[in-house]
Amino acid sequence: MASTLIYGFHSVEAVLRERAKDVHSLHVLKKRNDKRLEKMVARATGRSIPVEMMDRAAMDQLAAGGNHQGVIARVEERVQVAGNLETIIESSAEPLILVLDGVQDPHNLGACLRTADATGVDAIIIPKRNAVGVTPTVERVAAGAAETVPVIAVTNLARTLEQLGEAGVWMTGTDDEAPDSLYDADLTGPTAIVMGSEQSGVRSLTGKHCDRMVHIPMAGSVSSLNVSVAAGVVLFEAVRQRNAR
Repeated sequence: MASTLIYGFHSVEAVLRERAKDVHSLHVLKKRNDKRLEKMVARATGRSIPVEMMDRAAMDQLAAGGNHQGVIARVEERVQVAGNLETIIESSAEPLILVLDGVQDPHNLGACLRTADATGVDAIIIPKRNAVGVTPTVERVAAGAAETVPVIAVTNLARTLEQLGEAGVWMTGTDDEAPDSLYDADLTGPTAIVMGSEQSGVRSLTGKHCDRMVHIPMAGSVSSLNVSVAAGVVLFEAVRQRNAR
């Protein structure tokens, strides 16, 4: 199976904690001595993971200019398959799923992963094509959340939404022009939150599979929010409703 690079303290710590068996090697900046790094190296050596000390030029080259913070892990790629979704839904009485319809910016996907982790999202669903996947940049921005929240890439998003509906999941899509407010929607029970891409929002075909469309009320002059910010607003409203109940 192919491997990928993960860099940055939060991301590498998370992968060593959550799936150390998939780590092929750990690369550490020479002459950087601190307690946090020492613990990371000790964890790796305790799991018989090879540790290589490198100078900054070699680290920068390995990370292709990314902000590695002096630590890089080479990790076996995770393959999430659509079949896992049924297991995820069945494992929770009230699953909360985030569907991202064509998000392109890795920073947005990474930020969505962090919010998903914070709000207890059971899985994120993305299309295999015309959307960003879990890249090293996504891993870094997610700050470890890419190791705790399953990301499932599907070939046919519309069909997947149909399957969610058949499984009893209620789908709420977001659209700036939707007549109903987010705060009037019931987000308790099995729920999928459907967010669109940065440029075009939720596609019409995707929207047709949603049970309802809502907008986020805006008090100022800005007409819309960044997709990762909007996802945070909707997901924390779902959490608020569930806790209040």
